[in-house]
Amino acid sequence: MGNPYARMIKFIQLEMKQLIRSKWLQIVTVLFVVTFTSVLMIQQIAMPDAEGFTRQSAAMLNVLLFLLPLFILTIGSMSLAADRESGWLNLLKTYPMSNGKYIFTKWIGLFNVFLFITLLAITLSYMMGSFFGGISLNGPFILFILILLLLFTSLSIFVGVIAKNRLHALALALGVWSMITLILSYVLMAVGTIISENLLKTFISLSIHINPLEWMRFSYFIFTDQSAVLGPAFYELVKFYDSTVGLFYYSLFTALWGVSPLLLATYLLKRR
Repeated sequence: MGNPYARMIKFIQLEMKQLIRSKWLQIVTVLFVVTFTSVLMIQQIAMPDAEGFTRQSAAMLNVLLFLLPLFILTIGSMSLAADRESGWLNLLKTYPMSNGKYIFTKWIGLFNVFLFITLLAITLSYMMGSFFGGISLNGPFILFILILLLLFTSLSIFVGVIAKNRLHALALALGVWSMITLILSYVLMAVGTIISENLLKTFISLSIHINPLEWMRFSYFIFTDQSAVLGPAFYELVKFYDSTVGLFYYSLFTALWGVSPLLLATYLLKRR
């Protein structure tokens, strides 16, 4: 039967090869790298020497939170749907591989590929930024990128398991992305016009915890010690997560966002 760990590594390598050969992923890679690098270069030329939360920081954050989740959700969910649609998943069932191991190999493969794409964009930005004073990325920002990839890769796996085919997966991924990126924010703004300030603050705090995109935005400010951007209204919330207990709850909540979609995906796959 062979070593199960060696077999899993082979499946991960095969998954990464299939993703890299995908025309969709190649187009996404070029689009993301060009957009990320161009936006950073424009902001770097406009404001080369500034500290704190600058336009460059805001541009980098917005590109990552706007484009990267979209690409991960669409490519990741379509990858799983394609396995079922093409019969590849039925073939894998003939091997001694559990549903949990299948989900794990897909998750690892997607994470590694999108990590490579992100690092490629950052590397090119560094190289081009060296001609305009340089671009600085600290350790906490790298940690932010890793958590962002982990969370949305897990979410894309869940969306892919729900989908019946690639077209359905694409529609679901765009729906989820629209919900967490645009619709929830507009709903919150609309509700804010008819409720009190204290109640609005509660709704915003709730939105930060139930929306993975807002959770990552909040994480960025915490990681980079730029929480003052959030304003005095969130001083207590920021102070809590800056404490030891808050760090524990942050780790627990982030792990919940990362693991829950994978567990649900495994459960649904077993039922099917």
